[in-house]
Amino acid sequence: MFRLILGVLGVVLVLGVVRIGYVVTRASGALSHPEYTDNAACTPVEIAPGTEDVTYDPVSGLAFVSAAERRSGEMHPRNGIYVFDPEDPQSVRLVSIDAPADFRPHGISLWRGESESGEPLARLFVISHPYSGHQVLIYDVAEDGALSHLQTVSHDALRSPNDIVGVGPEQFYATNDVYFGDTPMGYLEAFLGLPLGSISYYDGQDGRIVAEGLAYANGININADGSEVYASGFIGRTVHVFDRDADTAELNRTARHPVPLGLDNIEVGPDGDLYIAGNVSVFDFLAHQSDPEARAPAQAVRVDPQTGDWTTVFADSGEAIDSPSVATRAGDQLLLGAVFDSHVLVCPYMAN
Repeated sequence: MFRLILGVLGVVLVLGVVRIGYVVTRASGALSHPEYTDNAACTPVEIAPGTEDVTYDPVSGLAFVSAAERRSGEMHPRNGIYVFDPEDPQSVRLVSIDAPADFRPHGISLWRGESESGEPLARLFVISHPYSGHQVLIYDVAEDGALSHLQTVSHDALRSPNDIVGVGPEQFYATNDVYFGDTPMGYLEAFLGLPLGSISYYDGQDGRIVAEGLAYANGININADGSEVYASGFIGRTVHVFDRDADTAELNRTARHPVPLGLDNIEVGPDGDLYIAGNVSVFDFLAHQSDPEARAPAQAVRVDPQTGDWTTVFADSGEAIDSPSVATRAGDQLLLGAVFDSHVLVCPYMAN
């Protein structure tokens, strides 16, 4: 019996080492060698530290930016939601005027629809990580982009939220990147690339888990008619496609598309394709986290959600922007934000 136990432990140890080697090799970027794009015409627009998520509103022509200082882990006076016109770099302004003092914004989503009386509505959903626990703040959006706080949501299924997509005036999906949250077990889960990430749904009254099995679930978005939901696995380097039941909000996974990039936030372009930025090398990204002068290579891709075919739309050594976390189509421009950099990079978009 003792030998059997030792044998089982030996097998488990070997499998663990193999798993770690597999995850580390992919995360290192050793298998990814993107050809750099011509970024000479790109312009940095200074916002605030940590432009982690950017979404564009074609109705107002404004880009909304979620910014928070993430290196120190402390609250920062410039944490907030900003807007600017991509055609006017001098138009940057803070719009989360009534945000709480412990505001630490993360993923954001802009939803447009109608009230029960048929009036047009615009809502901005914002994940925040105050010390008291994870929250989603829902804001009313004025025509000029100004925000008015409507409500704050917390629920048990909001375990470790990373990104969000609004699907109604109070309804939303959110990714949980890891099961165990910001704990040693959560770090081990991420390090081993275990598929324990999930997607939660909030129906306006309560929340529940509607999808599981993602290795570090990160970005999330929805197609124009609401029939499909897309989620990215950062460690799994996979785009997950789900059919969505509009009546029940249930998700049924229909495809997994591998993409050789540490995938972060997802934006849906006017062409219906997915625009996703992420880490070429997680280890370069971690070095940049410790040292602002260390460069982290950058890449963003366009993914066909039906076929999984992908092409690089931006790639850089990290000089223009370090390891961007989001790539957003804004007409004939591409907007890139990053976890630690304080600017949004505005580039001409060249379809290929």
